[in-house]
Amino acid sequence: MSQSVAGQSAATGAPRDVPGVARRDRPGGAERAARAAERTWRPAALLLACFAAWWAVAAAELVEPYLVPSPGATLDVLTGRPGYLWQHTWVTTYETLLGFGIAVAVGVLAAVIMVYSATVEKTLYPILLFAQVVPKIAVAPLFVVWLGFGTAPKILIAVLIAFFPVVISMVTGLRSVDPEMLDLAATMGAGPWQTFTRIRFPASLPHLFAGLKVAVTLAVTGAVVGEFVGADEGLGYVIFQANGNLDTPVLFAALLVMSLIGVVLFVLVELAEKLLLPWHASRRDTGATTAY
Repeated sequence: MSQSVAGQSAATGAPRDVPGVARRDRPGGAERAARAAERTWRPAALLLACFAAWWAVAAAELVEPYLVPSPGATLDVLTGRPGYLWQHTWVTTYETLLGFGIAVAVGVLAAVIMVYSATVEKTLYPILLFAQVVPKIAVAPLFVVWLGFGTAPKILIAVLIAFFPVVISMVTGLRSVDPEMLDLAATMGAGPWQTFTRIRFPASLPHLFAGLKVAVTLAVTGAVVGEFVGADEGLGYVIFQANGNLDTPVLFAALLVMSLIGVVLFVLVELAEKLLLPWHASRRDTGATTAY
């Protein structure tokens, strides 16, 4: 009897009797939908409460309309001027994506060099820290003087804002590898390139994606901040003009679109992490789990 049970366990791939380990079957579609609803109903309820409070304040005229427009007035801007907003949204999205891409490429390369060279780290890290603490809105006019009124200054500011989280997270990830794994790889004759591609880089990906999710939202802020100075297009330009004209419906509409860009890009990075790192503990929702 025990042999048949053991054989059946081996055939089905189920774990043997291991203390402290429980087996969970893969959830079905209904269970996954229930989990998704459990995760989303609270933020959805909070957003609805915020919009309800916004509508109540505007309807009761507790605040002047030129200070806080009604949701209806903001919606009229979103639906009545889609071409205008889309044109500026595309410009900001382009600057954000290009700045984020450059920050990722340069940041990962800088992190790798810093991890493998103590001299470079001691030289470069203070400069990176200094560049991070300098207010970007203060240096934006200088970039306009140097690079002109095109998209280059906006992209550069997006790069500078998104660069630091990428570097820090990548350095942390590359150094989080178990030293015993590195010793084992060296014992088995693995060279530096094999050790990096097979051990160090895969182990650093969870930390890197944590930094990417921060950096992609900061890149949106960087692009908009760059558009505040010397721009004639982009959501930052729309916000700046609407603020000067006290056109708060347009200002609120631009803020909502800007926030939506950040949320969408964050979700895309989250999906990329889910596809590339299904093995990581933070993504593991099936199989054996510890019971204590």
